[in-house]
Amino acid sequence: MYYIIALRHSWYSCLSLPPLPTTVAGGAEEGERSFGTGVLSYFLFVKTLLFFNIFLFLVTVLFLALPQAVHPPRLTQGHVAFSGLELLTGGGYFSDSVMYYGYYSNSTLYKNCSISSSGMDQQPSHSPSKRTMETDCGVKLSYNMPLAYFFTIGGAFFITCIILVYSMSKSFGQSFRIDKSHGILAMKVFTSWDFKVIKKTSVKLRSENICTQLKELLEETNRKHVQKTVCQRIGRVTVHGLAWFICIGSTVACVLALYYFSEYMHKDLQYRSRIPTKDPLLKEASLLALPVVVSLINLLLPGLFNATAWMEEYDSPSVHTYVSISRNLMLKVSVLVVLCFHWLGRIASDPNSIGLQCWESFVGQELYRFLLMDFIFTILDTFFGEFLWRLFSQRVLKRKRKPVFDIARNVLELIYGQTLAWLGVLFTPLLPAVQIIKLLLLFYMKKTSVMMNCQSPRKPYRASQMTTIFITLLCFPSFLGAAVCVTYTMWSIRPSESCGPFRSLSTMFESGKLWVKELGRHNPNLAWLAWAHSYIVENPLFLFLAAGIFLVVIYFNTQVVDGQRKIISLLQEQIENEGEDKKFLITRLQALHQQKPPFSPRRLTSQASQDSNG
Repeated sequence: MYYIIALRHSWYSCLSLPPLPTTVAGGAEEGERSFGTGVLSYFLFVKTLLFFNIFLFLVTVLFLALPQAVHPPRLTQGHVAFSGLELLTGGGYFSDSVMYYGYYSNSTLYKNCSISSSGMDQQPSHSPSKRTMETDCGVKLSYNMPLAYFFTIGGAFFITCIILVYSMSKSFGQSFRIDKSHGILAMKVFTSWDFKVIKKTSVKLRSENICTQLKELLEETNRKHVQKTVCQRIGRVTVHGLAWFICIGSTVACVLALYYFSEYMHKDLQYRSRIPTKDPLLKEASLLALPVVVSLINLLLPGLFNATAWMEEYDSPSVHTYVSISRNLMLKVSVLVVLCFHWLGRIASDPNSIGLQCWESFVGQELYRFLLMDFIFTILDTFFGEFLWRLFSQRVLKRKRKPVFDIARNVLELIYGQTLAWLGVLFTPLLPAVQIIKLLLLFYMKKTSVMMNCQSPRKPYRASQMTTIFITLLCFPSFLGAAVCVTYTMWSIRPSESCGPFRSLSTMFESGKLWVKELGRHNPNLAWLAWAHSYIVENPLFLFLAAGIFLVVIYFNTQVVDGQRKIISLLQEQIENEGEDKKFLITRLQALHQQKPPFSPRRLTSQASQDSNG
């Protein structure tokens, strides 16, 4: 009885806690209160990424990790003792677990037993013992792990693509409206207050948010476009060209250095595979070198980008933010291209050269290390770049100014980490759980750092399109690049022969083909599935046609939106012209009224006497 009462009280206490979306939204509003809509868009983007990873985590746990954990495979080697280094490297004790691809079996799981299907391409046996085993296990309760793995990953990417495209189109409709600043200013003044807000803290928060938004709108309305001379324009173009040359040159240099360093690490792995290691922990620790170098590049090079942007002296803060986003995006895409070539072009193409029996699990561990190192260096950047810099500026330099929150850099770090998570779902099904923990810690850490160590920008600006740009960058090149790499891996690269659900197959994609053939063999009514699979799914022409139709639909949708924007702009221009006409008419009426002789009582009396005499 006491246990039931305790459970009920604990359940009521859990219900009284605020839900996660409300907590995240509240933190985002607190950020908007003092730092504007740019910081608000950053925290809302963290919330969006959190929901994407929760979806991936639920799908992989329900359809992959949980069934395999209920029916664990027979391990040829015993579990490695936990040393603590696994939390950094992802190997050791975690290698033989549901976290990685190599742990999953290539068998059909039944309720109480499993029948190996390592030879999926073999003809089915019709012996009495096989039929008895199927009867005992119950064919209706079977669970084909290779098919579950293939369709879970493919379905998760497909649903994520649909959600991303829908979110992007919805965000385009909300942000790319033709709104004049003075029109939004009037609407914000007269219609922005919510009269349902009654709590003092909520009233204060709401009023400060409205005040910040009004400052941004006033700054945008009062911004003047200064006409520059020809010499000033030439000098400005020269400075911009020099800044871009420095940024592109430094990015190319760092990418080349990363390419040769990854090649050196690959040769070092080949050398270590030939010589038996006395200390396996030292070998695992050496694998952290490449993630540390990449994280250092991602930490230091954006500082050079900010220095060049300071040299350029942009008039508009929003233009400065967009330029920083483009430069950081160039860096992140270049780094990810080199890393994908390292994983899929070197390691996956010849895993025996470095002594790997399961290259998929090794790539999954690499992605885990990169994701973890990215988070650690983000913590270091927050501590040294924001907290210590604030103390140094206030106590040593005796300045009241604090650093401004770098939206472009922090957003591109989020997109980089999410790309790693999408790339690693195939090799590490539970990697979204790591990303969820990272995003939660990052949200509260950044929220605290923004409130303590940062200040609002000197020139307030309205970031009306930033959320749309963030979602667009998340869709392309982040998600599209990850989807292309995962599709290439499943379609073209040969899986490991001694681990994973696709061992004994030439490609991961072949599991779907064999399943369709087996369906047609057992049920002649489903023979058309094999034809549809061979002529639709396997045919690249159909995929190109589907992609072409999808692009045409997107093109027409953008044209419709562009047409609506032009119509709205024409209507607004017509409204402004009508307003000018009304002003002109009022001015003319006032002028005519002033030209009339003034009304005089004497004149009226003389006119009345003349009428009486007449």
